[in-house]
Amino acid sequence: MPRSVNVVAARARRKKMLKHAKGFWGRKKNVWTVAKNAIEKGWLYAYRDRKVKREFRSLWIMRINAAVREHGMSLLRIHG
Repeated sequence: MPRSVNVVAARARRKKMLKHAKGFWGRKKNVWTVAKNAIEKGWLYAYRDRKVKREFRSLWIMRINAAVREHGMSLLRIHG
């Protein structure tokens, strides 16, 4: 008896992932293996860069606060 493979589910999974590859350039948008790698790498960057954004925001606030304090003011008084 031949091996039974659930093609319907596999195709659905691939289709769902390829939907995320919309707007990618070249083969990254329609070739399954290339698209899958590009999508996963994009998700990793997105996850990592959310943390980076928070760190930059905190650094930005510290720098502004230091500059404002040189002029005898407080960032809270200006902002709030």
